[in-house]
Order: sequence, then structure tokens, then C-alpha cells
Amino acid sequence: MNNYLNNLFNLKDKTVIITGAVGISGTAHVKAFAECGANVVITDIEQQSEKIEKLKEEIEHKFGSRCLGLIVDVSKKEDVEKMVKDVIQEFGKIDILINNAGISGKFDESKIAPIFEDYPREAWDKAWDVNMTGMFLCAQAVGREMLKTGGGSIVNVASIHGLISPDQRVYNKGSEIKSVKPISYSVTKSAVYNFTRYLATYWGDKNIRVNTITPGGIFDNQDSDFVKAYEYRTPMGRMANTDDIIGPMLFLCSDAASYITGANLVVDGGLTIW
Repeated sequence: MNNYLNNLFNLKDKTVIITGAVGISGTAHVKAFAECGANVVITDIEQQSEKIEKLKEEIEHKFGSRCLGLIVDVSKKEDVEKMVKDVIQEFGKIDILINNAGISGKFDESKIAPIFEDYPREAWDKAWDVNMTGMFLCAQAVGREMLKTGGGSIVNVASIHGLISPDQRVYNKGSEIKSVKPISYSVTKSAVYNFTRYLATYWGDKNIRVNTITPGGIFDNQDSDFVKAYEYRTPMGRMANTDDIIGPMLFLCSDAASYITGANLVVDGGLTIW
């Protein structure tokens, strides 16, 4: 029984691509898969090249994992196709894709999104290019390889604000409400669910499982007033930390979830139940 259970959760020597890998969540995913013995491919945009290399060196030293660091703009087809080619050349296969890259909807007081009436078309288009087109291109290119090798697991990262609309009162002080959580973030993240369901049915008999994970708000040194307001709205009384997301992510990628596809695993401390 012990060997059976160990094998269910075993990710050793699996090759996993993680997009948007040097952000707070991506970094946690990289370290978790490396600790589990997987071959980890760290990808992010050119502006993050130093962080990619630093993270690569850290996990190679700490976990002794085989690791590949790549600069990839997921919204560019040529970048994505080169990524897949490089991974196949290095590891020979792709077992897992974590579609984590995205334009964050994180609140930043220095870059408050304008109210909806003034929201720029360029920002809307850019969010779709990265948050959805990037996910499409990665799944398409990786899916081709998974078909050749007999299957794999794809996890698309959504957001609590793809399930529910952001409560703008949490992000504002005083009585004036500004649309500081951009509409493009909520709408693109909501599109992830049907994208997942479509691929899950399309590849259902090809042993390619496709699921969504929906994290709640993750603590990242936000303003104390925001944290207090968010925690008040959460049944568990706190924001998520990256460790809260790791377990569900590893589960969806393991054989323990071999009969799960097209699902959305919500990790939100209960926020959406009331």
C-alpha cells in the first residue's frame, strides 16, 4: 500500500514547464516541483532574465534538480515554439505544463487602473495577448508533444476574480470607488474556465488531462488596510500564502488525479462560498 500511495504522488523525473516562473507563485511552484525530483523548466520574459538565472542556480544547488531557464514571451508564437523545441532537446519529453504567465491584476497605488469608462484599449488587448493567447499558444505547442508521448497534465492558473467580480471597496479608502482592479484581468481569467473545459473534452481520450486551479488572494506584503478588509471577507480569516497553492497544484499534476480533467480546483479559504 505504501508503494502504491507513493507512486500516486510521485513526480520524480517528470518534465514540467512553468510559465511566468519568477513571480511569487511561479517561484513557489518551481521549488516545489524541484523538491519532488522533477526536471523543471523556468520561463519568463526578458526583463526577468537575471531572476531566471538566479532561481535556476538556487534550485540546482538546493535540490540537485535538472533545470532549464528560458526567456519566453508567451504571447509570441515563435517564442513558444522555440521553448518547446529547447525542452524536447534537453529532456526528450514534456509531462506537465503549468500555464501560470499572466499580466497581474495586483493593486499598485502608483499604477491605479482608470475607471472603466476611461480604460484604454491597449491595456485590454495586452491582457488578452498574455493571459489568454499565451495560454492558448503554450497548450497548443505542448499538447502536440504530449500526443506523441502518450499524454500529460496541463494546469491553467486562473484567479478568484475570474469566478467573482472584485469588490472594489477592498481596494479603496474612503467613499470614492475607483476601478483599481482592471476589467481585463477579471474577464481574461474568467475565460480560462471554458478554455480548460474545451481542451479537457478535446483531449479526453488522449490521456491529456487539463484542469484549472483558482487561487484566492495571496499575501504579498499588501497594504494593511487591504489585508484586513480581505481577511474579513474570507471564512478562514486570512489571505493565502504560496504554500496553500503548492499542494493542490502538485495533486493535479500527479497520478493521484488521474481521473480528474476539466475541473476547477478553488483554493480560496472559502471566499466564494458566501
